[in-house]
Amino acid sequence: MTEVLAVLGAALVVLDYVIKFIAIGVIPSNRKPSSAMAWLILILIIPLAGFAIFLFLGRTSVGAKRLARQREATDAIRAATDPLHDSDVEGPVYLNSMATLNRNLGSMPLQDGNLIELIPGYSASIERMTQEVEGAQSTIEVEFYIAAWDDVTTPFFEALTAAAARGVKVRLLFDHLASRGIPGYKEFVARLEGTAIEWHPMLPLRPLKGQWQRPDLRNHRKLMVVDGRIGFTGSQNLIEPGYNKPKNHKVGRKWVELVARVDGPTVTSLRAVFAQDWYLETHERLGIEKGTQSVTVHPDGIVGQVLPSGPGYATENNLRLFTALLYSAQKRISITSPYFVPDEPLLYAVTTAARRGIDIELFVSEEGDQFMVYHAQCSYYAALLEAGVRIYLYPAPAVLHSKHCSIDDDVAVIGSSNMDMRSFALNYEVSLMLTGGDIVQRFREVEDTYRSLSRELTLEEWRQRPRRSTYVDNAMRLTSALQ
Repeated sequence: MTEVLAVLGAALVVLDYVIKFIAIGVIPSNRKPSSAMAWLILILIIPLAGFAIFLFLGRTSVGAKRLARQREATDAIRAATDPLHDSDVEGPVYLNSMATLNRNLGSMPLQDGNLIELIPGYSASIERMTQEVEGAQSTIEVEFYIAAWDDVTTPFFEALTAAAARGVKVRLLFDHLASRGIPGYKEFVARLEGTAIEWHPMLPLRPLKGQWQRPDLRNHRKLMVVDGRIGFTGSQNLIEPGYNKPKNHKVGRKWVELVARVDGPTVTSLRAVFAQDWYLETHERLGIEKGTQSVTVHPDGIVGQVLPSGPGYATENNLRLFTALLYSAQKRISITSPYFVPDEPLLYAVTTAARRGIDIELFVSEEGDQFMVYHAQCSYYAALLEAGVRIYLYPAPAVLHSKHCSIDDDVAVIGSSNMDMRSFALNYEVSLMLTGGDIVQRFREVEDTYRSLSRELTLEEWRQRPRRSTYVDNAMRLTSALQ
């Protein structure tokens, strides 16, 4: 028995060194240095368990078949949009280069003639979407990270059900894992099955059916298109503002959002994003359907451009747009992101902007709803404050979930993307870049409201935090790099 234990112990020692040796030469391949280092530290500390976690979570591929379909859909979008010319943009020269960047990354054109309505009210946005659904004539295409049929969303789903019953083609996509984690999911699915709505979960995790991928690769997009003419996108999920969680209701925690309603040519790009995701889940190609109305080009409208991003894109589209805009700013930058966990390029872009004299502010929640992400975010506050970034804490128990930024007087971006590593590498996201007219001024009015409600965090206050909090922040920062 002693000899067996000795042999087993020796084998484990050898295996320990073999795993470490292999990890050093394999893990850094095609990874950011921060991500590679995080994985290596984990494996060097706990080789067997770390290696098992890496095998489970270390690959960001969505699978060869899905990736092939995504590339097929992207090629089709590119072929359809290549003949379209980007609209001319008045303003700084860099705006044209931003349009070129987005076109090369996401294939979508820059299009003029849009009416944009910003909707900051949680219930107001659902009511606005419900109104459009009630007037739909041909198609309704809905895609949300989280969807639930609850007291707040019931009018919307009843409108969808009625539209499908009167012959409107209604399609619904929602992220499987995210929606399944909401109380009442089984009842939600049962109610959908009793309607004529065509619905599918995105990136389903069903191992027994052969549906499997890295579990934290999710579709985080939020958009809706009605009749191919009116679109919505922004930060808000299709659920009541406390996410149907008793713990949130107990403390009065509600999510604060911002949604954009789009009327104009850019809606076509939003529909292209939906069509791509619908094809990935159903293998059905969507075309222009009977009864679909033409988009309206509004004189003196807003210029808009849609940028999709996600695991199937090797270029981290949203990160490139954000960093390019930050480096282009000359006067002012305002960022609202519930989960601000930047990688090195974004952190350098933000702190460099502050150090070159740009007035830069960051709106975040005073308290986080996700322990690991919140503490990882906190680990960056010292560097940001030391560089001159002004951090505003939106008062608890609310969660400031809006996702947008504005640059100078020139451009604003709104969508589903957080400014964190997950949104850059692991989530499918959609961003909408807007310029022209008074659009930036309207974003500033929203930002002014946030500022009036928030308190500013100072460097002196931050340095007085307990050391145990700093330790937790730094530990969680390490986990955020495990991509």
